[in-house]
Amino acid sequence: MLLTTCSTGMFSCIFVTGEKKESGDIASTDTLHAYAPETDTVVVTDTVKHDTVIAKELIPSKQIDTKNIHPLAVIEFAKTLIGTPYKYGSTDPKAGFDCSGFFTYVFTHFNIVVPRSSIDFTAVGKEIPVESSKPGDLILFTGTDSTERFVGHMGMIVSNENGNVIFIHSTSGKQYGVTITPLSDYYRSRYMKTIRIFPENG
Repeated sequence: MLLTTCSTGMFSCIFVTGEKKESGDIASTDTLHAYAPETDTVVVTDTVKHDTVIAKELIPSKQIDTKNIHPLAVIEFAKTLIGTPYKYGSTDPKAGFDCSGFFTYVFTHFNIVVPRSSIDFTAVGKEIPVESSKPGDLILFTGTDSTERFVGHMGMIVSNENGNVIFIHSTSGKQYGVTITPLSDYYRSRYMKTIRIFPENG
């Protein structure tokens, strides 16, 4: 496998030469890890502008300033976006959202700065057992290829009643858009971690 990097000044990318993707569709995860069809190149794009001020705001840190916003307020706003279609790389509700684009939009509504990519939430917040999760906690998954053990998708816990966890997210799967989903065996196979960012959750 060969890694090549490039930069355009605004964006950076990494080209990974490897096996050819059989499907004619571009398969992608929220981390912008995309297999170009009919080629043997994987493109991983960093969408954070290399502007000094913006970069400082978006660099993942252990603590996100939630500005004393209650997590239930965030959930209620997120629910108003149910049915918004999935659109890769988008934070625009008129066009659709990818999974972290959805949360970028939701948190920006409350003036809360969060990482743009789901993988950048890996080192954010306090890790907790999913069984102890509360509404507003974030749940992280692999991308659609669960053999690639890095974060590529995310959701927010809506409820956890007697271990029956449900979460809201923007999915590229069958429901294709913002929806509420139970933590099924399928999602458990992709589960990476649950993180707490709201102090109100304890």
